[in-house]
Amino acid sequence: MQIIVSEGYEELCKAAAKVVAKTINSKPNAVLGLATGSTPLALYKELIRMHKEDGLDFSQVTTFNLDEYVGLPKTHYQSYHYFMHENLFKHINVPQQNIYIPSGTTDNYEAFCDWYERRIKECGGVDLQVLGIGSDGHIAFNEPSSSLGSRTRIKTLARQTIQDNARFFDKIQDVPIYAITMGVGTILEARTIILLASGKGKAPAIAGAIEGPVTSMNTASALQLHPDTIFFLDRDAASELKMIDYYLWIQEKAPSFPRGN
Repeated sequence: MQIIVSEGYEELCKAAAKVVAKTINSKPNAVLGLATGSTPLALYKELIRMHKEDGLDFSQVTTFNLDEYVGLPKTHYQSYHYFMHENLFKHINVPQQNIYIPSGTTDNYEAFCDWYERRIKECGGVDLQVLGIGSDGHIAFNEPSSSLGSRTRIKTLARQTIQDNARFFDKIQDVPIYAITMGVGTILEARTIILLASGKGKAPAIAGAIEGPVTSMNTASALQLHPDTIFFLDRDAASELKMIDYYLWIQEKAPSFPRGN
């Protein structure tokens, strides 16, 4: 596990974008796992800039999104299909046929979830997974008490998640109660994982994820078991970490860390 602390939100997203770009440049047909929500917006903005100004090429990239609300059509302004198209896909050159987002309106959710899992494997697995984190420590829509070995499935959203997401809807009653989501076990199979978090509201969840016990009550804590996870945090999100001075010391000394040839 690596922890990168930045002074502000824009800075942490730019640092994370460099990791995404490095993955694509080293493997042009990389498979990316993508997240929605307010946290990755500046990351996607930076990737768009890199595409337009630096020539970052998405023409062979495949993407899989983490989740989608059940019951929202693709055209709904709060669907994750709409979010991804407006905030990333329509601004870069990723082929439409290489974009995979869970369906919130399928006729058979169980069959779709099985297909989604198979399709990820058929594409070679996720090379780099982008995550945010909920205020209760959930990743994707794997709410507290979710199995740490779970696969893509339908989840009932927690009251806290519904309240947190109500700001994106006209009223809280409009927030869907169910979502289709990659499971924790699915996420952990990604080769590299980056998690972005900003703000004091995320500090307790981040502290639990990094320094707490591995527990289904904070599904992000399962990332402690992953061999290549990077947390990108601003100062506020990192403010409740007990070992923050050590993490900053590691970050400072990283350039001189001894490595093999």
